[in-house]
Amino acid sequence: MANEGGIEAAAQKLLNPANGGEEFDVSLLDDVVAAAYSPVDPNRAAANKMLMALQEMPDVWTRADAILERAKNPHSRFFGLQVLDDAIRTRWKVLPAEQRNGIKNYVVGKVIQVSSDESVANSEKVFLSKLNLTLVQILKQEWPHNWPTFVPDLVGSSKTSEVLCENNMQILKLLSEEIFDFSRDQMVTQKVKEMKESLNSEFAAIYHLCEFILDHSQRPSLLNVTLQTLQRFLTWIPLGFIFQTSLLDTLLSKFFPEPMFRNDTLDCLTEIGSLAELEPEYDPIFQKLFGGFLAQLGNIFSPETDLVQPFKNGSEDDCVFIQRVALFMAGFLKSHLKALETPDTQQSLITGLFYLVRVSEVDDVEIFRICLEAWHMIVHDLYQTENECKVRGGGGPMTSSVFNVGGNGSSNSAASRKYMYGPVLTGVRQVMIAKMAKPEEVLIVEDENGDIVRETTKDTDVIAQYKTMRETLVYLTHLNCDDTESIMLSKLTAQVNGTEWSWNNLNTLCWAIGSISGAMTEDEEKRFLVTVIKDLLGLCEQKRGKDNKAVIASNIMYVVGQYPRFLKAHWKFLKTVVNKLFEFMHEVHPGVQDMACDTFLKIATKCRRKFVTLQTDERAPFIYELVETMPSIISDLESHQVQAFYEAVGCMLSDKGPAVTVDRAELLGKLMELPNKRWKEIMEQANTNVESLVVPNTAKEIIKFLKTNNKTCGAIGSIYANQLQTFFMDVLNVYKVYSERISATIARQGPVATQLSQVRTMRSAKKEILRLLAVFIEKSGPPEADPQAVAQGFIPPVLDPILGDYQRNTANARDPEVLTLFTTVVEKLKGHILNDVPRVMDALFECTLQMITANFEDFPEHRIRFYEFIRAVNSHCFQALFSIPAEHQKLVVDSVVWAMKHTERNIADTGLNILDELLQNVGKTPNIAQGFYQQYLLALIQDVFAVMTDRLHKSGFKMHSTLLRYMFHLVQMNQVTVPLFDPSSAPPGQSNPSFLRDHISNLLIQSFPNLTRSQVSKFVEGMFDLKMDLPTFKTHLRDFLIQLKEFSVEDNSGLFGEEQEAQKRQQLDAQDAHRVAVPGLLKPSEIIDEDL
Repeated sequence: MANEGGIEAAAQKLLNPANGGEEFDVSLLDDVVAAAYSPVDPNRAAANKMLMALQEMPDVWTRADAILERAKNPHSRFFGLQVLDDAIRTRWKVLPAEQRNGIKNYVVGKVIQVSSDESVANSEKVFLSKLNLTLVQILKQEWPHNWPTFVPDLVGSSKTSEVLCENNMQILKLLSEEIFDFSRDQMVTQKVKEMKESLNSEFAAIYHLCEFILDHSQRPSLLNVTLQTLQRFLTWIPLGFIFQTSLLDTLLSKFFPEPMFRNDTLDCLTEIGSLAELEPEYDPIFQKLFGGFLAQLGNIFSPETDLVQPFKNGSEDDCVFIQRVALFMAGFLKSHLKALETPDTQQSLITGLFYLVRVSEVDDVEIFRICLEAWHMIVHDLYQTENECKVRGGGGPMTSSVFNVGGNGSSNSAASRKYMYGPVLTGVRQVMIAKMAKPEEVLIVEDENGDIVRETTKDTDVIAQYKTMRETLVYLTHLNCDDTESIMLSKLTAQVNGTEWSWNNLNTLCWAIGSISGAMTEDEEKRFLVTVIKDLLGLCEQKRGKDNKAVIASNIMYVVGQYPRFLKAHWKFLKTVVNKLFEFMHEVHPGVQDMACDTFLKIATKCRRKFVTLQTDERAPFIYELVETMPSIISDLESHQVQAFYEAVGCMLSDKGPAVTVDRAELLGKLMELPNKRWKEIMEQANTNVESLVVPNTAKEIIKFLKTNNKTCGAIGSIYANQLQTFFMDVLNVYKVYSERISATIARQGPVATQLSQVRTMRSAKKEILRLLAVFIEKSGPPEADPQAVAQGFIPPVLDPILGDYQRNTANARDPEVLTLFTTVVEKLKGHILNDVPRVMDALFECTLQMITANFEDFPEHRIRFYEFIRAVNSHCFQALFSIPAEHQKLVVDSVVWAMKHTERNIADTGLNILDELLQNVGKTPNIAQGFYQQYLLALIQDVFAVMTDRLHKSGFKMHSTLLRYMFHLVQMNQVTVPLFDPSSAPPGQSNPSFLRDHISNLLIQSFPNLTRSQVSKFVEGMFDLKMDLPTFKTHLRDFLIQLKEFSVEDNSGLFGEEQEAQKRQQLDAQDAHRVAVPGLLKPSEIIDEDL
């Protein structure tokens, strides 16, 4: 097809084949498809566009048989199948019965034709697999009701030819996957249930076919596909087919020993082994299965075999086999550990666990994660059993114990259980320590070239793996602290003497040491850590080379950061560690300084009191020495690291406990000397020449100064007022200068000026000023920053420089941080600024609303912040909403309605919450309630109904229900005394409840013509039922929504979101409670210190 004109002509002919009564031109389609799939054809885009247009033609599926029979290009045939698939999925129910039968017979015939001939089936493998999928799409529509003979027909035809039988197995495999794995979002529940029941009732025929093949066939590909099909069915078939037949024996004795069938067989055994919650009478069968499996596995490798090298050098099948062994073991132990903990099967269990230890050692992330899940489950259970014994004081039966060896349920059974697992758990500890995942706090990593570099992105998989490994190691430490300690110290000795020295070995060991913080008693921890820290510091002195030093430094910092309890109890160690961190702050290797500052901040947060109180053998609290020497400590740090340092010192100074006698205000002044000196220089220059503030380097210096103050303020708290008052008016003048320069530049050059680098820098400085003021307000409080004093001293000076600038500026130059600042002001100062709120709203409200109501996309940051501001005013200064002009009040209500119609979920949810709080506040304020109801209530009811039924806001269903119930019950209880209707046109005696009933009924019937009047009447009556509590009311609404045509074929899980979230929250609360109960499961950073 040489040119675009040719494509257009082909398009005309293919899209309008009836013009001349001619047949559909398949060869022409071949040409177009060839052009669409050719990477070098100049007409490729036009050809693709034409194929999409052809696919959208309503009757193109009627050409599918011609395309499949006559097309030469394989892609054309796939196109034919695609259009047929689309028709089956979207149009099947509306096709006449003869057309449905025609499609069904054609597809079945085509499948049989291709799959009956071995050479054709092999050459058309991909086409046949697509054809099978099309057949399964038909089955999902027709079977079982309209095609009851499908399974008998399939089984019957399978006995005529092994080649055909092989494809029939593929069809059964696909059918099982479609019904049991992928059907949730595609078929209604009742249909899935019917198909499952039908497949279940006819499974005997399928099972006997599988059994016949496994017993008699010599064709490897047929045997493999039969094993794969069987595996798909094993999770749901009646148990009799598994346990009352020779299936287990066939799988274990006949197929598992054969390498070519081993992996598929192991898949089947894994499905069987993972069957859980069965009756106890099945336990002996599972015990026999586990023993038989280990006997067969022993013929392949022993539990003592080191698998690391064989796995590394093995074939793909060997690697898959090891993964399947891991899956089998993990699934079996999760489901049947109890059944294997009997005196007769203990030895098999321990042997199996040693196999799992060997498999855990191989160098494969996925395999290790499978094993890790099993180990986590086992050690968690062992810990719980032992803990229950301790709680019961070692006597009496453990009614909630999970597994008991010997069955007497006493503390002896828990001890013997732990003893039984002892040797295995030593192996597990070795593996966990050797493979420990990298914690989030570690910033220094080895890259693919073997270089030590700073980590650039977080690996969420590794973080999740670390969390599970950390918990596993904490349980292992609780089960035998001495064993864990001895393994770690022997590995550390091997690092120090050089026999096992490597970056990876040292990293994993230190990550493991850091991860068990809190799992030892204080005495054990002291003994252990003194050795660890001394050895690591010695190693740092001993090793040469920048990379070695960086790795050791990173590990020292991680370990000490994890043990605040030890550092708090040992001042000399704490002081040594902090001075070592100061050394690392001069080390320019990437990542070391960052980690030193992060660790210093972590230690300052947890041990702050140690630095601001007098310690043994010290002449003064350490904070004095620290502030004095600070300029030299931070001399080599980048600006963001300096800010972290200031935050750490601010953290120390935030401690105002009774034991703290240092002069915090004096120390704050001393701490801020360096930045204040630079600020003073900048201000002096500005007094001489105000243009100096606009110089890019000066603007960047100002940003640095503000960020340092921001971090200090956030850490130190309300005493920061002493520092802020030294430059508050100056900073407002800087804000004013930058605002004027930005406005002038935009006036000269138009909106594009906001992209100029100078304007961007000035805006960054303005944003930092706003952030600093917001943090100060957030942290303000008595005695240094009393709310009344802050309201009087803070609000008047900022009104014009900040609010006036926001109001006057162009939309693109308005900073959303202004909205954040005044949200914080309202939330923190509450009634103290009641009189100022109208002025603030006047400046912020109308201009912001114009920005965000043009569409749902522009200015997303302003949108969210604006609604947060409205919510704050509504919650804390409600009276102020009705002190503003009436047209502005209407704007408030309209903006809330606009929010709840928003497609961005967090904005829609905020709008609904504001409306709920607004209605509650109005209800408590009689002098404004009736006027509000008369003006807005009816429109609000309609608006809530509109968003609830528009299919885009299902996640807000809980609040929709809450609001509607409140408003309808308000009317029904006659709390709305003003008429909601026009009295001049209403019939005599009209009441608000009867008016609202008629109004809503008419509204629903007009909007949803598919509803009958009786359905609507029943629904509306329910809305006024005062006896309905919220859950009942929600059910009433939910049932109505699912009746609507718009909702009936959709995923309505959003309507049940509240219940799902409550369930999730319950699970998380239970997990949190468990983590708090087990020493060591909470990271040190997650523990709240009662004494601080």
